[in-house]
Amino acid sequence: MGIHVIKMPDIGEGIAEVELVAWHVQVGDMVGEDQILADVMTDKATVEIPSSVAGKVLSLGGAVGQVMAVGSEVIRIEVEGAGNYKSELPPAPVNSAQAATNSVASVVAVEPAKAVAIGAASAPISAPAPAPVQPALQATAARTTKAPVALVRAPGDKPIASPAVRRQAWDLGIELQFVPGTGTAGRITHEDVQAYAARASQSQAAGAVDQRYAQRLDEQTVPVIGLRRKIAQKMQEAKRRIPHFTYVEEVDMTELEALRAQLNARHGKARGRLTVLPFLVRAVVLAVREHPQINARYDDEAAVTTRFGAVHLGIATQTEGGLMVPVVRHAETMDLWATAAEVLRLAEAARSGKATRDELSGSTITITSLGALGGIVTTPVINHPEVAIVGINRMVERPMIRNGAVVARQMMNLSSSFDHRVVDGLHAAEFVQRIRGYLESPATLFVE
Repeated sequence: MGIHVIKMPDIGEGIAEVELVAWHVQVGDMVGEDQILADVMTDKATVEIPSSVAGKVLSLGGAVGQVMAVGSEVIRIEVEGAGNYKSELPPAPVNSAQAATNSVASVVAVEPAKAVAIGAASAPISAPAPAPVQPALQATAARTTKAPVALVRAPGDKPIASPAVRRQAWDLGIELQFVPGTGTAGRITHEDVQAYAARASQSQAAGAVDQRYAQRLDEQTVPVIGLRRKIAQKMQEAKRRIPHFTYVEEVDMTELEALRAQLNARHGKARGRLTVLPFLVRAVVLAVREHPQINARYDDEAAVTTRFGAVHLGIATQTEGGLMVPVVRHAETMDLWATAAEVLRLAEAARSGKATRDELSGSTITITSLGALGGIVTTPVINHPEVAIVGINRMVERPMIRNGAVVARQMMNLSSSFDHRVVDGLHAAEFVQRIRGYLESPATLFVE
């Protein structure tokens, strides 16, 4: 048997270090060739690290959240054959049990971390039988045995329990949300429910208040790692560097909604249903032709603004891990249905963690939306180094006055932020008003 060491590969594009965001194996697991071992994150994307060999995991090279350099050790695997790892220590003699014992003791004394690797790579060694444990030591061992640790869930986390345990809690009138679990991954067991019921009975006997209104003293420390760390760094950098200002305008979406309903009724089955987003994308594409300073990036160091003819539109997308911004490249070349299909494809890739680095970089302007939760007004943060971001708020039916009469209209606010270093307030207002004009008269979106 030998040891094979897998090192952090060179991912390319000048990347010198990555963040370890997930392990898919643990020490002692058997892995196969090409099996995914870990996920690491670069500035833009998550990359999977596969195994090049089959064998048993001996050690992991880092903890989740650790930043690792390219070329550093990722994992050690015990394999058939010699492997690619050569120990710096001489092999332990195996002619006698005493020699083996002395050798192993010497290795442990000098380099404890390498003792496991050497022991795993060498032949089994017969060690002397352990001395009988004295009664006093047995008592000490008994006292140091750890009891199961009850895991307290964070507010909002769902309790994990089998149907039988849930039935038991129901019969006892206990809400599982308040029961600490001692099982694997915090799973609630029958014993946990019984212990909670006993404590509740004691509290009620002592005149304690209902546990649902009891004082809470629990705390939870959540490390900011992986995508959440990248988001935090990017948002901090954007707010530190860019002097934001936000411009809000309301848009009458009644005519556009009527057109959208007609198009979906006529072409929805064959081409797919349209949301508001493809119309807004088209409006932005047309508006930046008249205001090219908006479709741009600003280089802080060189103090240079680069304006783009191509519209590479970032679409802010919420995923389980956090906010990601996949990019619709050359949005100026797409019709409504092509835009809708590309937005859907990119959103699914981002949410499943399969979006590539290229699909998550290179945007020239960004659209962000909270959908039905969009609120009345937002102040979106610019996707640095861009100079503008267009935010969509919730659409609601409101009474409006038209030609002296009060009528119901579909209204929606646009909340857009701009980099005040390169975009003046007047130009920002003109840009948003141009988008408003296209959306309120949707036929103009198709007239060049």
